Amino acid sequence: MPYYETVFIARQDLTDKQVQELTDQFSKIITDQSGKIHKVEQWGLRNLAYRIKKNRKGHYVLIETDTPAPAVIEMERQMRLHEDVLRYLTIREKELSKGPSIVVDKGGSRDDDDAGKPPRRETKPRTEEAA
Repeated sequence: MPYYETVFIARQDLTDKQVQELTDQFSKIITDQSGKIHKVEQWGLRNLAYRIKKNRKGHYVLIETDTPAPAVIEMERQMRLHEDVLRYLTIREKELSKGPSIVVDKGGSRDDDDAGKPPRRETKPRTEEAA
């Protein structure tokens, strides 16, 4: 089955328990249609880049699944109809991620911060040659 990664944003005035219940409701749609939930991460209440339906903040949640496409379509349909969901995005992945997402990890366990960057050039001090 294909792998999917879904992130949704819930309204800011929901409690953590309500966000968890909302996540469980969407996860149940996946598991009822023979899908598997690989990872669920709640990223917490974060600022939005711009106002969405009069909200300046939102609860972000990540769900990684191994599920058939009709289950994802049904989950997206339910998200579209649910008034507490501001936005959602589902992406098909080639493989499941290993470890926590970058948002949760916050760059703490990444040892290769300079990996992929070109080496720094050394600059020579300027001298007063021509006057």
